[in-house]
Amino acid sequence: MKKLLVALSILPLFLGCKEVKKKQQAAQVVEEVAPKKEVPFVWEGANIYFLLTDRFNNGNPENDVNFERTEETAVLRGFEGGDIQGITQKIEEGYFTDLGINAIWFTPVVEQIHGATDEGTGKTYGYHGYWAKDWTSIDPNFGTRKDLEKLVKIAHSKGIRVLLDVVLNHTGPVTEKDPVWPDSWVRTGPKCEFTTYENTTACTLVENLPDILTESDEAIELPDALLAKWKDEGRLSKELDELQLFFERTGYPRAPRYYIIKWLTDYINDLGVDGFRVDTVKHVNEDAWADLHKEAEYAFETWKKKHQDKILDDNPFYMVGEVYNYGISGGRDFNFGDKKVDFFDYGFKSLINFELKNDADKSYEDIFKKYNKLLQTKLKGKSVLNYLTSHDDGAPYDKERSKPYRTANVLLLTPGASQVYYGDETSRNLIIEGTQGDATLRSFMNWEDLDSIPEIQKIHKHWQKLGQFRANHPAVGAGKHKRLAKSPYVFSRTYAQGEYRDKVVVGLDLPKGKKSLWVKGFFGDGTKLYDTYSETEVTVANGKVILENDFDIALLELVE
Repeated sequence: MKKLLVALSILPLFLGCKEVKKKQQAAQVVEEVAPKKEVPFVWEGANIYFLLTDRFNNGNPENDVNFERTEETAVLRGFEGGDIQGITQKIEEGYFTDLGINAIWFTPVVEQIHGATDEGTGKTYGYHGYWAKDWTSIDPNFGTRKDLEKLVKIAHSKGIRVLLDVVLNHTGPVTEKDPVWPDSWVRTGPKCEFTTYENTTACTLVENLPDILTESDEAIELPDALLAKWKDEGRLSKELDELQLFFERTGYPRAPRYYIIKWLTDYINDLGVDGFRVDTVKHVNEDAWADLHKEAEYAFETWKKKHQDKILDDNPFYMVGEVYNYGISGGRDFNFGDKKVDFFDYGFKSLINFELKNDADKSYEDIFKKYNKLLQTKLKGKSVLNYLTSHDDGAPYDKERSKPYRTANVLLLTPGASQVYYGDETSRNLIIEGTQGDATLRSFMNWEDLDSIPEIQKIHKHWQKLGQFRANHPAVGAGKHKRLAKSPYVFSRTYAQGEYRDKVVVGLDLPKGKKSLWVKGFFGDGTKLYDTYSETEVTVANGKVILENDFDIALLELVE
């Protein structure tokens, strides 16, 4: 009996020791797991979400009507309620993070003309943001400066960069409520013909869209209407004092482009925005873009010095340009007909690539090989921003939304940066009855479809998986491409920056059920890989990995 009591009394101690040992071992295991490598953000492989501020999400219904903008407009040509607060809500909810988005570009939010006008497509307000009235204020339909400040702050807290859409080329149209700017500021003709450099830059894009004299170096006065507006708003002396300091610091003449450059770069200096998407680039003398870039970089560095605890990384200020109809095959040059211009030499890291939609139905390998070659040679050190649908391209890829999976695969796996246009990931309708011109591309974001239609949810999940894989692996957009196997189609991407190394393998058009992916020469036998699409861990054996599932795609990464 004594022996039994002794045994029972020792047992808890023994079990206790065992438990402590187990806990210690568990702790050791945790310590031994290597911390996940921090993924560097690179603009060359960014996954950028582009949205119309007014058409994405209505975060504050109280700001839906301002400046008596109550006239009836043509279909989808008036304000619909989307605003800065609505974008911020979706950032906070994790919508963009779940989609693998690491930069957001939204249409301009500066104050728009107050009246409506008809450019031949029906009565229209400046809901799209490209008709500036005052570059120094935020249009109340979109929100307030505080709203914009909060958006940038929240986005940065999620590791998301913010691109402001900026217009230097023109003011808004003239209406009964919006007088024309003085002759010293704008030209009102001739209309552009787009056959030479001169008739593309020194002209108005359309009738009644006054063109800023961006090539002028002549010192001019501010428009009386703008001075009166600032006075009514109680900020005249503040604006004039700031302009005085800007021109004293820079030594620039008080020419039209320098006023606007000052106003645009204030948003960098005050809020720390990370980049500009620049509108109508080919319609402005290229020297103006070099000036904008110089002042943008100065403002960005100034903001960083003041906010060292909020700096995301060492990337310089980013500018991507919309040179309408520029294609990657043109390399560094854009041909005006009588003159070629290398816009990359004037501050642009990247240009929007209008060519991918024409390539999108070629074989995956043909697309990827072509883009890899051009980005590694002609465009080395620069980049392009690929897209398949946009706000003003009337002939987008798959307008009927019949190929949402292929659209995602092409857009998110082609070398270069990617531009997801709002609703690409939810097959938002691009054919809206009763619309004229580009209005059909600009319907309100189809949140209801995402909430209620299983097929839309399935499509959305596909975009999420691909987007997250892309965001987690700079190799996808910024790396070097190599085909590993023709059938089934398997390719690799590799990326190196300093000590950081990234390598992935992707399989497309795979058979359903059991499939073998050839990775020999890229991943050695015994290497553990994780297919993020099917969420399966596999080990390389005999130069290949075996997967068994119903998916026709595999996204393979190294198990850390």
